[in-house]
Amino acid sequence: MRYLSTRGHPERKQFCQILLEGLAPDGGLYLPEHYPQVDDATLTKWRGLRYADLAFEVLSLYIDDIPAADLKAICAKTYTEEVFGTPQIVPLRPLESGLYLEALSNGPTLAFKDMAMQLLGNLFEYELARRGEELNILGATSGDTGSAAEYAMRGKKGVRVFMTSPNGRMSPFQQAQMFSLQDENIHNIAVEGVFDDCQDIVKAVSNDLEFKRQYKIGTVNSINWARLMAQVVYYFAGYFQATTSNTEKVSFAVPSGNFGNVCAGHVARSMGLPIAKLVVATNENDVLDEFFRTGVYRVRGSADTHETSSPSMDISKASNFERFVFDLLGRDGARVKALFHDQLGSQGQFDLSADPAFQSAAQRYGFASGKSTHADRLATIRDTYERFGTMIDTHTADGVKVAREQMQPGVPMIVLETALPIKFAATIEEALGRSPDRPARFEGIEALPKRVLVVPADVAMIKRYIVENVH
Repeated sequence: MRYLSTRGHPERKQFCQILLEGLAPDGGLYLPEHYPQVDDATLTKWRGLRYADLAFEVLSLYIDDIPAADLKAICAKTYTEEVFGTPQIVPLRPLESGLYLEALSNGPTLAFKDMAMQLLGNLFEYELARRGEELNILGATSGDTGSAAEYAMRGKKGVRVFMTSPNGRMSPFQQAQMFSLQDENIHNIAVEGVFDDCQDIVKAVSNDLEFKRQYKIGTVNSINWARLMAQVVYYFAGYFQATTSNTEKVSFAVPSGNFGNVCAGHVARSMGLPIAKLVVATNENDVLDEFFRTGVYRVRGSADTHETSSPSMDISKASNFERFVFDLLGRDGARVKALFHDQLGSQGQFDLSADPAFQSAAQRYGFASGKSTHADRLATIRDTYERFGTMIDTHTADGVKVAREQMQPGVPMIVLETALPIKFAATIEEALGRSPDRPARFEGIEALPKRVLVVPADVAMIKRYIVENVH
């Protein structure tokens, strides 16, 4: 399997080459040259597998430069009951007739990002040891990616993490999870600005090829294909739990800001998983909902990026969206480059509404969308708790609200749970008048000493900090 850039760079690479790299040399994102097809017999064979074995089967289709025995061992080491709390790893539970929650938040940091990040940590350590190299990970987080990356990489040989986050914009619990880590290879950098400022810094450093090579800069954001590929697995796992035969279809509702989580669903559907709809649920930052309704992709500036009670989705530039547009436009790299590099850079938006590819997109790719507001969130959290005794976090609530609008008779709707409610305690208290439960291991976390550097949104300053801390 070879990988190509969404912006048409002629070079083709193997998996382990792109694992440590992040963006392609032309600023594009990596995708496989084709999506392996999964037939009825394969689905039947996979249906009864344990999660770690299912992960191995899916990943094997995309990775041919790690020996099978090693890859199998990495999957077995990653997806254990000890780390994820249940033998199913991602148990499905019914909420109401035809509507399910897929629990993706039982990992070390109580968020779905652990599903991919734990694998990534083990893949990085394996490949760096094999090469005798080191890697400096530069990341941006709006809440959950940062802690998931840090908990996956802490203490790992050959890896340092430099994680940027928008200063004061994450929940107190999220900040405490990250900033309380004292491991020497973990560096927290709070940037004065919004998430998109952090993401812009990461992209600017990644696009400085000389600096990137000299200081071995890699990424764990969802621009890293390995993360997206790991997320494909839980779509298969959810499907198998919701159905008894391969003739049945299911839909997935996915709370979405950066488009990575739902892009993994797009990949699973492209491989042949019987998915009816992929429902994109946004909050007030509805850049993705606007695109799927109108064909216009309009990036918001920092001033127009709302601070909401589902902060991990307070994103105005969906960095993974380019992968879907690449497929939508028939994998035309030159056109994607013109849209994302030239037009977005100069005009801040592009319009595909008149393009036949967009007009047939819902039918071809199954996408639907909707948005949820703070009032919707409170109502959904309250309703779900009062009727079903189930407490959900704010992002999952966005997913449930939009899922209910998009349900079809006879088609199970699976909402991908995003995080445990404790991560967004203030809104849960506003909705329910009580504090969410917290796992014992996180008691008193907000009071722990913190290691964090606060800096202005300045690329040069971040580079200088990395240089000072890699030797």
